[in-house]
This record gives sequence, C-alpha cells and structure tokens, in this order.
Amino acid sequence: MNVANHQTLGQRPAKQGRDMKYLRAVRSLSCVICDCFGEVQNSATQAHHVIHGRGGMAKTPDRMAIPLCEGHHLGDFDTSKTALHREPDMWKEAYGLDTEWVAATQDRVEGLV
Repeated sequence: MNVANHQTLGQRPAKQGRDMKYLRAVRSLSCVICDCFGEVQNSATQAHHVIHGRGGMAKTPDRMAIPLCEGHHLGDFDTSKTALHREPDMWKEAYGLDTEWVAATQDRVEGLV
C-alpha cells in the first residue's frame, strides 16, 4: 500500500481553494460597495465568497472573496444598507453581480503585498 498518498489518521484533507492569508487581507480592506458608491462604512469589513452564478451550494475559492461591510454583506447588525444575503435581487439591481468586484479586489490585495 502506498501511504504517501494517504492522509494521516485523524487529519482531514485541506479544503480546496482555502487561503487564510488572502482572507485576512480582504478583511483589512474597506467595503468595495461603500467605496464605489460613496457610502459611509458603519461596520467592520467581512470577506464575502461570491454567490452569483456559482451553481450549487459549494463555496467559491477564497481568492474570489470580496470585502463587504457587515451591512452590505449580512445585514444582521447594520440594517442601514442593502444586504446581499438578505435581499440578493435588490443588491444585484443596485450594485451588479458580486462576481464583478472580484478582479478589483484581487488588484487591491496585490497592492498590499
């Protein structure tokens, strides 16, 4: 038996597309929507894994995450904004697809390095 290709007992394989360093960098940025639309960011930045056009429930890779304030992301505490996970159709109408913000985010993260 070739043990080189097997995981150690009790270890789970790394999830595909995980990049904690990239997510930390995304969280250090300001909200892309607040920046672009001149809104005041009232809550902490969260890393949002894009959902538009992904198909299925699988989470997209970390390098496709974008920085959203809590109000534009979940809207649990900052209810002053349109939250993507609460009102996805309204969010898409106002700000476009979340996937349209990935390239700009990657450029901003690259600028941090």
